[in-house]
Amino acid sequence: MNRKHIRLLAVAAVTLSLTVSGCEKKSVAAPPAQRPAPEVSVITVQPEQVTLTTELAGRTSPYRVAEVRPQVGGIIQQRLFTEGSDVEVGAVLYQIDPATFEAAYANAKAALVRAEANLYPARLKEERFRKLVKINAVSQQDYDDAAAAIKQAEAEVEAARAALQTARINLNYTRMTAPVSGRIGRSAVTTGALVTAGQGAPLATIQQLDPIYVDVTQSIPDLLRLKQNIADGLVKKPGAEPLVRLFLEDGRAYPLPGQLKFSDVTVNQSTGSVTLRSIFPNPEQLLLPGMFVRAVIEEGIYEQAILVPQRGVTRNPSGAATVMLVDANEQIAVRVIKLGRNVGEKWLVKEGLQAGDRVVLEGTQKVRPGVQVNAVPFVATAAASQTKSPTSPR
Repeated sequence: MNRKHIRLLAVAAVTLSLTVSGCEKKSVAAPPAQRPAPEVSVITVQPEQVTLTTELAGRTSPYRVAEVRPQVGGIIQQRLFTEGSDVEVGAVLYQIDPATFEAAYANAKAALVRAEANLYPARLKEERFRKLVKINAVSQQDYDDAAAAIKQAEAEVEAARAALQTARINLNYTRMTAPVSGRIGRSAVTTGALVTAGQGAPLATIQQLDPIYVDVTQSIPDLLRLKQNIADGLVKKPGAEPLVRLFLEDGRAYPLPGQLKFSDVTVNQSTGSVTLRSIFPNPEQLLLPGMFVRAVIEEGIYEQAILVPQRGVTRNPSGAATVMLVDANEQIAVRVIKLGRNVGEKWLVKEGLQAGDRVVLEGTQKVRPGVQVNAVPFVATAAASQTKSPTSPR
């Protein structure tokens, strides 16, 4: 390599070194770029009217239950109903052999005729003696005996009439009728069976299913809490007869609403709860006695309820419920709140929030207290906005 080439390489190296040095100086002198404020999604808290409901487990029971038992003894001649069918009040269910009762009725009828026949001459005798005793044709004793005889004959007539009525009742009892309308179950006896009056085992059972009762139990602490909220004016009572909605064992909603009719006055000592009874129309007889159901009962109306979505509530290390807020300076603040019950997918806030507060629902992972943020309204997705149930079980 000659001297000319060496000189050219040296000049190129010096030029490259100066260029790199100038670039480094320029990059060091450039000011750092400012990061944008993180974006968070918020909702603005507003008081609203909320109907408080409680979901309780319960069981259905028939509106009326009548056990069919014989009131006279005898042999069953006929069974006049179909097992599992609907029967009307007064319908004949069983026919007991009436022969002996018909004979007893005829005997009682004849006894009444005989007593009435004996009464007639006694009255005539008393009338004659009443006239004769005035002219001393008969003694006073004879008249008194005649008057007593007529009283005795009248008593015998009344006794015979009562015996006839008893015989008629017993004869009617051989036709066993339905005491109430409803659905009759299986028959415990067949034709030819011997039954006795007042026996312990019923021949059949009739249950009225429309309407039908639903009995649920509520714990005493929940009941006392509700009464205290009503007394404090936080919650108003619903209508005179609160509505009740029903969910079946397979999760389906029963189409017809019911009404709360009865609250027990005695606390179950083993469970610490009281029984609430509601009544439901059951025209299709979809509800059968003994079914397990879930009843949603309207407890009261909260006029100025503060609700916050559950996704916006967290717990601090001490276990207290907290929310992140965006304050007036567009900075993040953490506030401890006191929660009540849950209403759907929201919490009912007792203390800590007021109208106008902006609660952060999205973006909490990228912020901390005191950080400047860009707050935008929260928009719920279709999947997140769906509510599973009006209230959750208590």
